[in-house]
Amino acid sequence: MPSAYAALQTELRTSPRTWLVTGGAGFIGSHLIERLLGLGQQVVCLDNFSTGHRANLEAVVGGDPERESRLRLVEGDLSDLGACREAVAGVDHILHQGALGSVPRSLEEPLASHAANATGTLNLFEAARLAGVRRVVYASSSAVYGDEPHLPKTEDRTGNLLSPYAATKAVDEVYANAYSRAYGMEFAGLRYFNVFGPRQDPEGPYAAVIPIWVRSMLRGEPIAINGDGETSRDFTYVENVVQANLLAATAPSLADPSRAYNVAVGERTTLNELFARLREALLAVRPDRDIPDPEYRDFRPGDVRHSLADYSRARDELGYEPTHGLAEGLAIAMEWYAETLG
Repeated sequence: MPSAYAALQTELRTSPRTWLVTGGAGFIGSHLIERLLGLGQQVVCLDNFSTGHRANLEAVVGGDPERESRLRLVEGDLSDLGACREAVAGVDHILHQGALGSVPRSLEEPLASHAANATGTLNLFEAARLAGVRRVVYASSSAVYGDEPHLPKTEDRTGNLLSPYAATKAVDEVYANAYSRAYGMEFAGLRYFNVFGPRQDPEGPYAAVIPIWVRSMLRGEPIAINGDGETSRDFTYVENVVQANLLAATAPSLADPSRAYNVAVGERTTLNELFARLREALLAVRPDRDIPDPEYRDFRPGDVRHSLADYSRARDELGYEPTHGLAEGLAIAMEWYAETLG
């Protein structure tokens, strides 16, 4: 029997729909657009290019005029309700990825994080309501678990929030719940756990750990590990996130009109283990590299010590089954990292 995801892809190929992807020029958003275009769907991309890149959209179109004809770009900001209303007009499904990511960024720029992640999301919810869109799938975050020590993380147990970024994602979930009760809409909040993969930007002070480390390894520079290296994360390859979004958008119903789902692989990896795996994966494609041992520095404020997901709710209710663990994801992504970052 085919998986729920395989069956869904077959259905979408025979019955195309129109999708809005906010933040579509970003890392996760561009992978969603790439898969949707590959399935013959019509796609609207809303992006202000503050962190996304036009090159990502060019990459997913791949110079194919037919694909390009099925992608409409709305260049605008989530803080502009008018832009949100323009983007949602006529769409069947909404996959909301637009945000300012990063805990450190939110600690330095809390107002900017709130404007993009909380106010921007509220604008999108309101635009969806006015357009009569029944369900919104939006990116939440494992950051909402805060200092809750229980492992693995389950959706019904959260602790004290440790950063403004975490607060913005928690606010999104609160608004989703309120809108579902007040207006009869449905919301699926996907709590991502440390997503990685091709097109993840290594530039800037708030980039994710994997592309930063790979770039340093390619340059022969020492890696800086925050703390003792025993901080752990559930690293999730981007293809798993794409699967979760499409399943959440098309499920016949949700167990609750506002439902949170962990999106992860259920594997715990320490930063020390991650370093070893990255070095091994990089040397497999660039055996000439001399990769120095890591250096250690102080713990970073606002960081959660350990993160590991229980994704059984997404499995049982949506049919989500991750197809790529850390090793499989790195094997695919490392070719892109080595070519692009090297």
